[in-house]
Amino acid sequence: MHALLPRGVLTAAEQRAAALELGADRVLIASGAIAEETYLRALADSLGVAFEPLDDVPRAMVPIGDERLIESTGHGMLPLAAGDDLYLVVAPRGAAARRIGAMIKQHPGQARHFRFTSSERLNRFAMRSAGKAIGARAADGLRRTWPKLSAGPPRWRGNVIRLVALALAVLAAATLATAATVFVVEIALAVVFLAWLALRLVGTAAGGAPQKPSHDPPERELPIYTVIAALYREAASVDGLLRALERLDYPHEKLDVIIAVERDDRATRAALERRRGRLPISVIVVPTRGPRTKPKALNVALTFARGNFTVIYDAEDRPAPDQLRCALRAFAAGGDGLACMQARLCIDNVADSWLSRLFTAEYAGQFDVFLPGIAALRLPLPLGGSSNHFRTEILRKLGGWDAYNVTEDADLGMRLARFGYRAGVIWSTTYEEAPARLTAWLRQRTRWFKGWMQTWLVHMREPIRLLRDLGPAGFVGFQLIVGGNALAALVHPLFLGNLIYSIAGGTPMWRDGGLAGAVLAALYGTSILIGYLTSAFLGWLGLRRRGLSGTGWVLVLTPLHWLLLSLAAWRALYQLIFSPYSWEKTEHGLAKSSRLADGTTRSLLKLERHLRKLAQSGALPTLGKGTARAVTPARRSQAGS
Repeated sequence: MHALLPRGVLTAAEQRAAALELGADRVLIASGAIAEETYLRALADSLGVAFEPLDDVPRAMVPIGDERLIESTGHGMLPLAAGDDLYLVVAPRGAAARRIGAMIKQHPGQARHFRFTSSERLNRFAMRSAGKAIGARAADGLRRTWPKLSAGPPRWRGNVIRLVALALAVLAAATLATAATVFVVEIALAVVFLAWLALRLVGTAAGGAPQKPSHDPPERELPIYTVIAALYREAASVDGLLRALERLDYPHEKLDVIIAVERDDRATRAALERRRGRLPISVIVVPTRGPRTKPKALNVALTFARGNFTVIYDAEDRPAPDQLRCALRAFAAGGDGLACMQARLCIDNVADSWLSRLFTAEYAGQFDVFLPGIAALRLPLPLGGSSNHFRTEILRKLGGWDAYNVTEDADLGMRLARFGYRAGVIWSTTYEEAPARLTAWLRQRTRWFKGWMQTWLVHMREPIRLLRDLGPAGFVGFQLIVGGNALAALVHPLFLGNLIYSIAGGTPMWRDGGLAGAVLAALYGTSILIGYLTSAFLGWLGLRRRGLSGTGWVLVLTPLHWLLLSLAAWRALYQLIFSPYSWEKTEHGLAKSSRLADGTTRSLLKLERHLRKLAQSGALPTLGKGTARAVTPARRSQAGS
């Protein structure tokens, strides 16, 4: 290495490596001082070990099956057989290069049994040689292991028979049902609706206070942490995402960053190639087998994850720099049964439109108020689609994500609970971009509702077993959190339309009026009024906790918001029947405003004023005008990252 790098760089790398208890190679590579392949070629040459590029190695030279090949490359190793010789190709990780080097120096004859390669080349070989197996595992692994826990398509004949039978049953019930039956059904729907609202209020009251910060372990004790992002048509978001990951307050030497991209997404892959070098990343090209969904791409990336813990981010995410450390503190305090920590999601482009303001209030109520209460009550936690921190071993044990569920996060939260694991919420924020246009918002919400419906149908295949898995409280919580969420949106326009028709037409809601009509009118009116007030209260409380009380005026649009949610829910029900696995992608990088950018600008201006005072006092030389403006990001939507 002395011929490639200055002595001072090597000395600093060795000191840093000793503090982290890693090899100096990881420090040099993570800092960008040297490329991994350049380092390994030089190391191989110094030890008398060959460097194996793997470009021309046929699959027949690997003497193990696809599944074992996948596992082996996941550990950074690959056995190759050439004639009677068997040798091991190694992509060194941690202190592996140092250990192999020490062994070869003691036993020089062992050099012929090893060959070095880079992680990128090893991953590329695995995808080329076992790509079909990796794609099959990512798409159908859960369905093969636990078929009743996957939303994957059943045999078409049985599916058609069930749909026809259900349609006939609903038609017969609507035609033959007596007035008393209709009355009971209406009462039951109203009660379920009110119970769903009650759970939201209970969750609000049960939310805990922020955890007291604890001391972080020394950096040498920090584990490898895998960061996964699945990108599709996100070339414009690549730079902002990678800058946000570079800001994470975590040793870069212990970060395992994996970006999964689709094979035909050349623009995103090109953007990633241009940004490589500032932070070591692995780009994994997702096989085309199975549905083109985010959960399938995440499963492919999980195959190559090296970390003890894994976090999922989206293209537009801007996580707090200390988020990984916050998650580790929570895991340490929660014990082995705590399998997942959900960070709080918050909207960054609040000022873009009234719709983004409503989104902000909704997210504030959900992630800052409701979910912490649900976690405190030990009920199944519906995860958000981003900033989920997992124990990697448990995530793999559960089969990863369901590639056929378009709201894979909520489904995984329920599966965690069914397997006896807990999920919690950490007091760390990830800022996201909300759709500011109605068409984009509607597509996103349709997908979310469709996934919630899928999740309810999947887990209700065996209700008795679900009850045993979750217990009575968890079972009721599941019905209200998952089923109630979709049902409330579906029945709301029916309640509202019936009530408005009755009032406008002066007709009773039940035959000739009487007690039954009064009961129905009271239930309909109460349900709608309490629903609006509950949602508005949750949103207001969340905005207040976020310091965004000035945005609270948008909550007067709650009735309109509910009607839009109902439109999305009915659209989702239609898609569930006719196109259950279609994924309506949300386009990012369109934000016109940014709270993070505004906060950065305010901080810079405050710093500039402080420095000017120091300069006026003679402590610093005079600064020129526009210091803060000169470093303000050109695109505010990308700031803060």
